[in-house]
Amino acid sequence: METTSGAVAQAPAAEGGQQVPSARRTVDGYLQAPFPWYGLDEAFTGPRWLMQVGTSADGAVEHGSIGHGDEPSVKNEAGSTGEPKEKFAVVVTVAANPSRRSADGTGLLEATSVSSAAWLAGVGLLSFTWPGQMDHSLRDDWLDQQTETAWVLADDLEGPDWSTLSLPVDGVPAPFHYRESEFGWVLAGSTQEGVHVGAYGRGMSAYGLGFAMIKDISAYA
Repeated sequence: METTSGAVAQAPAAEGGQQVPSARRTVDGYLQAPFPWYGLDEAFTGPRWLMQVGTSADGAVEHGSIGHGDEPSVKNEAGSTGEPKEKFAVVVTVAANPSRRSADGTGLLEATSVSSAAWLAGVGLLSFTWPGQMDHSLRDDWLDQQTETAWVLADDLEGPDWSTLSLPVDGVPAPFHYRESEFGWVLAGSTQEGVHVGAYGRGMSAYGLGFAMIKDISAYA
């Protein structure tokens, strides 16, 4: 998935693994996208914040993420009830592109698909995950292994690790592939507007979510 693997759908990390405050993120990259952005629909009334866009080798914006709820940190801490302290959902929008030639004409860029959205969502969740019993020095190896696993899972959306659920997209029920793990949940599907939508989260139920096109992404600036 050459067009999407170059950037993880997460906010830039500062030293020590903490996320850069949203005030330092800009809307510029989002405005350059030739496709519409998606987020949770108006039923969600909590905070919304920009994360990061991803580009292809020729610099075209191909995907990006919008966060909802609490801004997550890498540490997966739980409260006294065992529930995650942070409750968030991140929506990943991926341009639906066919296989096509790169801008310089030297090769082909891979097509994007629902699997692309599922993979980006899976890796996005991993970027905010750190098993509490794991030594810091081992996290890179763990992350590499889990990223490969996320790719394998995303490439087999009809497999036993995924279930299906119907969620509203622009007010119309749409099918999504869905899976849960000990770190959170991941889902992926498509829209009628030429994009694929992935999402991941923790502490918020995926079953009650709905998605809608963002009418004015510049309002997030």
